[in-house]
Amino acid sequence: MQLPTYIILTQHAEKHAVAGCTQPNLYMFGLAPCRMLEVEKGELRMERIRRVSLIGLGAVGAAYGSRLLMATETELSVVVDRTRKDRYRERPVVVNGQDIAFSYVLPDEDVEPADLVLIAVKYDGLAQALKDIRRHVGPNTIFISLLNGIASEDDIRDVYPNNPILHAVCIAIDAVRSGSDVTFSSLGYISFGDASGQQPDIVERVRELFERAGIGYEVPADILRTMWWKFMINVGINQTSAILRAPYGVFQQSTDAHTVMAMAMREVIAIARQLGIELSEDDIDRFDDVLYAMAPTGKTSMLQDVEAGRPTEVEQLSGRVLQIGRQLGVPTPVNEVLYRAIRAITPASP
Repeated sequence: MQLPTYIILTQHAEKHAVAGCTQPNLYMFGLAPCRMLEVEKGELRMERIRRVSLIGLGAVGAAYGSRLLMATETELSVVVDRTRKDRYRERPVVVNGQDIAFSYVLPDEDVEPADLVLIAVKYDGLAQALKDIRRHVGPNTIFISLLNGIASEDDIRDVYPNNPILHAVCIAIDAVRSGSDVTFSSLGYISFGDASGQQPDIVERVRELFERAGIGYEVPADILRTMWWKFMINVGINQTSAILRAPYGVFQQSTDAHTVMAMAMREVIAIARQLGIELSEDDIDRFDDVLYAMAPTGKTSMLQDVEAGRPTEVEQLSGRVLQIGRQLGVPTPVNEVLYRAIRAITPASP
């Protein structure tokens, strides 16, 4: 079975249709048009992903979870501790004004293994999350992490070395959480793939699930390059927005804010190229296409953490840039400033 380089689905087919393709696409992000596969005919018949376990019900988890809950032939379980389960029962999670009736499961409950485990916690909660989902993991359970940074897949493999793990990043989602209320104007899309190139059947099963759920997606030719591109984005805009307390609109309007963001991104480009990841200035321009399509009032996850007084993921962003930069002998002065500034205004970071 030959998979296309890109397989894409977005929410607004009528606005972004390609001639000859009945599915929507991501021309707005400069990507190749889609080529869809029939999954119920002949040799492409497959076992569908039916049982999905989600851990992490922040803005990203709740937004994508609300879509998975509506997917046909899908059973979604949200893994939470007792305190969160009681809180959500008392005050349900609300997504774009609608109460979402998630099915909550405690970590010690006996369950059938999930076909897919979707992890959407913050990095400081990953170690505990990997313990809490242990009863949901069978020998064939697929893992997808939606965490920022470039390390979570390695952490998952350390605990579950024999399970299939796909690399993934969220692009252009502008979900914001306040208490139990989550709002978004754009779900963006999930870029995912198999870094080894040895599991096209796993990729295809996840692609088919996202189609059923109406979740936008991309399967790039090089998922590791895409992950470093997203890492570059997070390092630039997440950290700068946290220091400036600035929503996306500031970066759309202020040349100075945009310049600081781009300076931090260029340091990521420099270390990535030393590692054989071919990022370039064009990748900053590519992000601009995404940035200017975002809601001006939308906020990065790090800005939301700063405003809520929560620890940030600075160690996984500029902290990681500084670490790799020292190892490679690549100067990273802008990220040094961002790192110390963020640590100065936030609680102790993991």
